[in-house]
Amino acid sequence: MSTRWHFVDRMAPSWLVVQLLGTAVLLFTLFTAREDSLGVWAVYAASMLAWLTFIVADPWWRKVANAALAVSAILPVFVVGVADDPTALVMICVVLSRFASLTTPSGTAIVVLVGGVVAGSAVGYLTTGHSWPDTIGYPGLILLVTVLGLHRRQYEMRTDQAEELLRQTELAQQEKARAAALDERARIAREMHDVLAHSLGALGIQLKVAEALLSEKGDTAAALERVRRSNRLAEEGLAEARNAVAALRGDVPSLPDAAADLVDTFRRDHQAAIELRVVSEPRPVSTAATVSLVRTLREALTNAAKHAPGEPVTVTLDFSGDRVCLEVVNGRPAQPPPRVEGPSGYGLTGMRERLALVGGTLTAGDCDAGAGWRVTAEVPGDPPIGASGV
Repeated sequence: MSTRWHFVDRMAPSWLVVQLLGTAVLLFTLFTAREDSLGVWAVYAASMLAWLTFIVADPWWRKVANAALAVSAILPVFVVGVADDPTALVMICVVLSRFASLTTPSGTAIVVLVGGVVAGSAVGYLTTGHSWPDTIGYPGLILLVTVLGLHRRQYEMRTDQAEELLRQTELAQQEKARAAALDERARIAREMHDVLAHSLGALGIQLKVAEALLSEKGDTAAALERVRRSNRLAEEGLAEARNAVAALRGDVPSLPDAAADLVDTFRRDHQAAIELRVVSEPRPVSTAATVSLVRTLREALTNAAKHAPGEPVTVTLDFSGDRVCLEVVNGRPAQPPPRVEGPSGYGLTGMRERLALVGGTLTAGDCDAGAGWRVTAEVPGDPPIGASGV
């Protein structure tokens, strides 16, 4: 969820507040200074000029700004012991704490500068006749203020890290969305390819047979039957295309309902005995898994009608386990059926590939004692709600 910022939230960033506050403190300190030495005032002026250079250069030239700030902190060290008041000490504290709060200088640079300023201040106080409490206390004050600046630095670094992490997260989400879009496009292409290849392939074969019957044999009745079959295939292909679009939109019927429709269609078109069994309480299955199982059932029924016409077929949907199982069993005819011209369908390889995309598996082979042919497909499912036979 994106955050919308009001202009008030952006008009006073923390770095600007700190630098304005530091400038105000430095100017107030200089205006209230009680100093008679022009040399000391020259050092104060040079330090203030370096501070202003830092403020101007900071947004654009970070290295120049950091160098100017370091110079601004070092210069007062040379007069801290001879100054008439603590103005130099205040300037050191303000400038050095600001340097310690920056995230661009390395830790080594901060340690070297702080160590040098603290040691130089102690030497300055010691060599100008100050008492031991001043010699130890004032450098200790500088060190304490610097620690506060380091705390600010840690906060800024954590903020930068959080922003970088957020940026990386957003990039990862964008990549994930892009990958999902590519997967969806591939799924759409696969669905439409399967529908068009199957329907148009079957339609083309029937029309070629009709053309051959008319041109070579003059069998009008047989050619007319092929044309009628082509018309039915065109209608079925249109219905398949609509079902594919509905599946892509998520408007897919439940797996038991879709299986029941296919079973009714098979019973009506082939006048064959077919039974649908549903084991355990049906539970929701993902759209992709539902489409894969329905396609597998359609292909298995097509193969049963082609290779074992008139033989009984049993379709079982089992929701009792961790995976949803579809099983199609058809009897074996006493005599091999005559060769039927028509499309080969998707085949076992196509069914396996489709099921593999949703984490499913397919097995196919002879039943026990060679009594028929069994096709079994399994896909992942939600935990079962209960176990009851239907």
